[in-house]
Amino acid sequence: MPDEPVTLPFEADVSQVLHLVIHSLYSHKEIFLRELVSNASDALDKLRFKALTDDVYEGDTDLAIVIRADREQGTLTIEDNGVGMSKEDLVRDLGTVARSGSRAFLEQLAQQGQKDARLIGQFGVGFYSAFLVADRVEVVSRPAGAGQAAHRWVSEGKDSFTIAPADRAKRGTAVTLHLRSDQKEFLEEWRLRELVTRYSDYVSHPIRLRVEKPAPAKDGAADAGEAEKGENGEYEYETINRGTALWQRPKAEITDEQYDEFYRHLTHQAAPDGDAKAEAPVARTHFKVEGTQEFVGLLYVPRDKPFELRFGMKHRGVRLYVKRVLVMEDCEEIVPEWLRFVVGVIDSDDLPLNVSREILQQSSAVKTIKKQVVKHVLDALDALSQEKVDDYQVAWRAFGPMLKQGMAMDFEHRARLAKLLRYESTAGEGLTSLADYVKRMKDGQEAIYYAIGESRKALEAAPHLEGPRKRGFEVLLMTDPIDEWAAESLHAFEGKDLVSVMRANLKLGDAQTDDAKKAEAEALRPLFERIRAVLGSRVAEVRASDRLTDSPSCLVLSGTGPHGYVERLLREAGRDVPKASRVFELNPEHPIVQGLKALVDRGEPEAARVADWVEILYDQALVAEGAPIEDPGAFARRITSLLSAASQTLAST
Repeated sequence: MPDEPVTLPFEADVSQVLHLVIHSLYSHKEIFLRELVSNASDALDKLRFKALTDDVYEGDTDLAIVIRADREQGTLTIEDNGVGMSKEDLVRDLGTVARSGSRAFLEQLAQQGQKDARLIGQFGVGFYSAFLVADRVEVVSRPAGAGQAAHRWVSEGKDSFTIAPADRAKRGTAVTLHLRSDQKEFLEEWRLRELVTRYSDYVSHPIRLRVEKPAPAKDGAADAGEAEKGENGEYEYETINRGTALWQRPKAEITDEQYDEFYRHLTHQAAPDGDAKAEAPVARTHFKVEGTQEFVGLLYVPRDKPFELRFGMKHRGVRLYVKRVLVMEDCEEIVPEWLRFVVGVIDSDDLPLNVSREILQQSSAVKTIKKQVVKHVLDALDALSQEKVDDYQVAWRAFGPMLKQGMAMDFEHRARLAKLLRYESTAGEGLTSLADYVKRMKDGQEAIYYAIGESRKALEAAPHLEGPRKRGFEVLLMTDPIDEWAAESLHAFEGKDLVSVMRANLKLGDAQTDDAKKAEAEALRPLFERIRAVLGSRVAEVRASDRLTDSPSCLVLSGTGPHGYVERLLREAGRDVPKASRVFELNPEHPIVQGLKALVDRGEPEAARVADWVEILYDQALVAEGAPIEDPGAFARRITSLLSAASQTLAST
C-alpha cells in the first residue's frame, strides 16, 4: 500500500452502522470517554505483553493515558504510549466497523497459551462512540518497535476515511476529537474529571489530565517540572484516577480500614467525624468466581437504609464493571429486588464493555453472576446472625421487610431466607428466629403459631392469643404487611407447619370432644341463629370457640384471604380487595354470651337489645383483628346507649 494520501471506502454500510451505534447502542453521549480510555488501556496492556518476548519499550516504561482539552481549537485528545497501530492496522481495525483488534489479539494470545490478558475492547465498536460528540476524528499512531512509521487516520463518520503518513516521534496512539459546537462541555476540566472518576477510576494505568496552572508570581516562579506553557500560565499533568481496584486485590492484603474507606467512596460518605462503627457497614463479602465464568465481587450490607429506600425511591447499590471499567451504576439485572439494599461492585471478565440492559437480561453469564451475588450475600448475613447478633438485629430492623419479600418471591432461596427471619414473640422482649422458636416448643405442640396485626401491643391484647397463651404455646407477633405473604409462602419450618391463630382451622390439641361440642352447640343454637339473622352475610358462620378464655367473641378467617390488618392497609392504598370471609366465634362461658342467650330465650320483647349487643360484639371483634369498623357512628351510639343504661342501673342501686 503506497505511502501517500489515499481515500478508501469503509468495509461496511457505515452510514447505517454508525447511525445504529450512535442512536441505539449508547444511551448516554458521555460514554465516549470511557470507550476511548478503555481502548488506550488495551493498547498499554498489549505493549506489556509484547514486551515479554520483544524489546518494544524503547527506553520508555512509564505507561500512561493522557487527556488534553484545547478550548481554542475545540478539540479533545486521548493519547497513550502503548503498542500503537500500523497503517494496515488502521485500515483493518478502524476501517471495518465491528472488527476488534483486541479480540484478535486475545485469540492470538490464547493460541500461545497466554490466557491472563485482561483487555476490555472486545466488542469492536467502542471507537466509533467518538462520533457521538465529534463531527471529525483524527487518529495518529506509530507502532512500537524501531524504525516504524506513523500514520494519520481521519474520518467524519460517514462513507469514507482518509489515511496518510504522519509525524509522531514516540510509539502509541493519539485520538483527537473535533467536538461539535453543542458538545463543548467535554472541554471543561471538571467534566473530564467527573467522567474519569465515574467510569474509569480503576483502570490500572494512570490517567493524566492536562490542567492549567495560574501564572507564577513575579517575585519567584515555582518549578513546573515538565509543565507546558499555556495561554494563561502553565500546564501540568495530574493523575486523576485511583488506578488500583481494591476488589481485585487479595483479601489478605486489605485492612478493615481500607474496606470501610471504599464503602464510604461507594456511598458518597465523608470520613467519619463521630462513631465510625455507626457509619460502617454491618457486613461485607469479598469473593472471586473462576471457571466457565470469571468475576470478582465486593458487596456490603449497610447499617441503615440508604437515603433512597427511606423515601420509597428506586435504589440499586451494586455497580457492574467489565475489567475495572464501569458499565452500569445501578445494575438491577444482577441483584434481585429483595436485595436492593446491598452496596458494592461486580467486576466481570466475560461481559462485553458495550453490554446493554437488554443483553444482560438474556445473558447466561449474568444469571451466574446473580446467583453468586445472592449466595454470598446470604452467606454474609448468616455469618452475621450467628457471630454478631446485635449487628444482625440492626440490619434486620432496617432490611427485614425486603428479605421477607424474598421469601414471597424467590422459591429457590426460600429455605435459606427462612433461617434469617426474625420476629417478636410472646416469649419475651426482642427478636427470635424460627430455629429458636422450635427449640422452645412445648411437648405436644404441633405447629409454629403466629398472629398478624398492626403492632406488638395490639396483638398481645388480641383475643385470638388467649387459647395458645392458656396452653403455654408461644406465638410469633408479625407486624409487617409483607408477613402475610412471607408466612404463606414458607408453609413450614423444620417439619413444623406455620399456623395463624387468627384463622378458623386452628387446632390447639386439647379441644372438646365431638359429643361435648354437639351438646354445647345445641344449647346455643337459638343464640347463633339470632346472631346470623342480625349480621347476615357479614359472617360465614357463627360457632362456639375453643380458643377464647377471657373475651366474649372474635372474628377468624374462614378462607385464604388476608388478615384484617393487611386487608385494611390494601383498601387504604386503593386496592380493590374482596372482603375475606369471617367466622364469628363466641366464648360459651363468658357472662356476656350467657346474658345474650338469656335475652334470646325471653323472646321477641328483647329483640332490639339483642341486635344492639350483637352489633357491638361484632364491631369489637373487627377492632381486635385490625379491621375497620363499617359504621363508626353507629358503634359510638350503641356504646353510649349501653353506658347510659349501665349508669342508670348503678344509680338506682
